[in-house]
Amino acid sequence: MNKKKIITEWIRIVLGLAVFSFGVHLTIFANIGLAPWDCLGMGLAAHTPFNYGICMTFIAVTVLVIDIIMKEKIGFGTIIDALLTGNLIQLYDYLNPFPENDNMWLGIGIMLVGFVFMALGMWIYMKAEQGCGPRDSLLVGLGKRLKRIPIGIVEVMLWAVVLLIGYLLGGPVGIGTLISTFGAGLVMQLVYGLIRFEPRKLRHKDVLSVVKILVKR
Repeated sequence: MNKKKIITEWIRIVLGLAVFSFGVHLTIFANIGLAPWDCLGMGLAAHTPFNYGICMTFIAVTVLVIDIIMKEKIGFGTIIDALLTGNLIQLYDYLNPFPENDNMWLGIGIMLVGFVFMALGMWIYMKAEQGCGPRDSLLVGLGKRLKRIPIGIVEVMLWAVVLLIGYLLGGPVGIGTLISTFGAGLVMQLVYGLIRFEPRKLRHKDVLSVVKILVKR
């Protein structure tokens, strides 16, 4: 591992997040209901002077702080994800030249394509091995503290809380919310099976270990 490789990995992270964010943008453009975290971001934006991107960045940074408090492994990828993803999605939303979708079946198709881009973006991002996203780290941290509860159930509980808050704030909920909750993971497994990618085999580097390499002469 050297400085040049680390910089290359950071570029890979940004590229992966750009692809992932485009996928999330498609799920929003589908206009059939949002995934829990996006619902929370939209709900928060409806009650503040900030747009969706800034609200999602605020949420991600807040989750990142919680991850640090829970002593989860934080990499540069985690930090870049927290600061960049919401704003990239907002940029795609701003640049989108198409009118708002009003067809449910077309929306379902668009959302499924969005899931594919999200999975590919996460693959590109995670291959850099510089940390999981803030929300994934939060799930891992909660899973460690709720050992008697299967991690899948912990994830559903977390999503339920996030979705409830987003809904109460006025975030869009619909059939797309249900599809996102259960379909995104299935599409991800399908894509990873086709490209033969196993995330659990990755060995992520934390911020401290990367900094040591960068300052080493």
